[in-house]
Amino acid sequence: MVTADEIAKLCYERFNELPRRGKPEPGREWTPLAAVVKITQCANLGTVEKEVVSLGSGTKCIGQTAMSPKGDVLNDSHAEVIARRGCVRYLTQELHSAVSGRGSSVFCQTVHHGKWRLQPGISFLFFTSHTPCGDASIIPMKSSQLQACTSVASMKNDQGIAGGLKRKAKAHIPRQNSKHPSLKENGPEETKPKNIQKSKPPFSLPSSSSTCDDDPSHGPSAKRHQEAVSKASAELIIKNKIPSNISTVVFARLNSQICDVLRTGAKSVPGCLADPLQPGMGYHSIGLLRVKPGRGQPTLSLSCSDKLARWVVLGFQGALLSHYLQEALYFSTVVVGKCPFSHEAMQRALITRCSHVSDLPVGFSVSAPIILQSKLEFPFSKAQTELQHKAGQGSITPCGAAISWCNVPDQPLDVTANGFKQGVTKKALGTAQARSALCKLELFHSFLSLVSSTQASVLPDSLRRTDLHTYLDFKEASKTYQQAWQQLRNQAFPLWPRSDRDLLLFK
Repeated sequence: MVTADEIAKLCYERFNELPRRGKPEPGREWTPLAAVVKITQCANLGTVEKEVVSLGSGTKCIGQTAMSPKGDVLNDSHAEVIARRGCVRYLTQELHSAVSGRGSSVFCQTVHHGKWRLQPGISFLFFTSHTPCGDASIIPMKSSQLQACTSVASMKNDQGIAGGLKRKAKAHIPRQNSKHPSLKENGPEETKPKNIQKSKPPFSLPSSSSTCDDDPSHGPSAKRHQEAVSKASAELIIKNKIPSNISTVVFARLNSQICDVLRTGAKSVPGCLADPLQPGMGYHSIGLLRVKPGRGQPTLSLSCSDKLARWVVLGFQGALLSHYLQEALYFSTVVVGKCPFSHEAMQRALITRCSHVSDLPVGFSVSAPIILQSKLEFPFSKAQTELQHKAGQGSITPCGAAISWCNVPDQPLDVTANGFKQGVTKKALGTAQARSALCKLELFHSFLSLVSSTQASVLPDSLRRTDLHTYLDFKEASKTYQQAWQQLRNQAFPLWPRSDRDLLLFK
């Protein structure tokens, strides 16, 4: 059994081992960290091995006008997205090794033609040093938490890593002083928000930029559904389940202490209800799909909360690798580092919004991960950066670079800025030298290399067509994945913005 603190410590240590390039300047720049950890349960020895296979840091997204039809720009450089895309590189390499007859520590063949699955005892968990942006970051705050203060920042926990906040709300919210459960146990709280999983209707707000006449996201019924969910959101975010040993009067006093929410900069997608922006608890609506904020040009990148929710149903392997896999790959656990955190908000954002999705094709399911938190804080968090800041260093700012490391033999480290490799000159833009190994084009070329290395006799049936040429062709040919995505969109996220087809026609 591994603990949340062990996972956090492992990820922080792996980050520390990386070269200095792209890392934040101590005391002035901050960044979040995310990682994918492979867990191997050795049945014979009764032991558990854990290995970081992908690591990512970053806070930036490019604007929609900077997106490239060539697929050669990295659109979303948030840590969680970087870690997941690095994992796709790792999985592609493992499948390449498997189909080439060299064997894989991850995959084994199935009885189904050209299909692979995870080796027995192998699973993956996801780590993020901070609460994912978007819906999971809308956290109820008690008055006692708002008053907790500056002493928290200088306190050291048992492992010697200081405490503090990941980020401040738009209206300043001081650091909170709270203890969080490890992987093994969830500690008791004074009061807990009502279990949102039991609420009806489920927290799934529609979303998509499509304006087709038959789009279920448009019309009076969708509007009524949104209004009903918004009303339920406002009620659930302040209601608590009354414990049997607490009187109604005491409960009311405890409940009245909840006076604000931690804010997110992510904005609701077009077609969703807008945030009320009222003081305190009325600032946000919850359960909404949101796009990440960007300076200047708006972005089209969905929040990390939304992307994690999508992975809960579709898996984190993506459409291309689904050609080779018998079953979607799901994270067994999501571990969050020390930061402002609410288990109920994470449950709502990642699981409850799509927990009712049904009629998924074989190999797909709503696979809810265990959600846990570590007591260890990332040394490059915003709170830690504020603590280390010294006069004359300049203003504290998010790090402009994004770092990717994954366990592959060729170019495991990839440092980018503004969607391209860090340090690239304007003259090199548009060339292979400028491309990140994580951009769509590079991941597509890695996949095509996998396909060409697969013997014709064991090539998956879905890849035997002769009309597959573009990135979009190969994505759409992954029929079961597309069917699962359609069910998720129809039942939970009908307002999820659709990708511009012109940006997916590269080869």
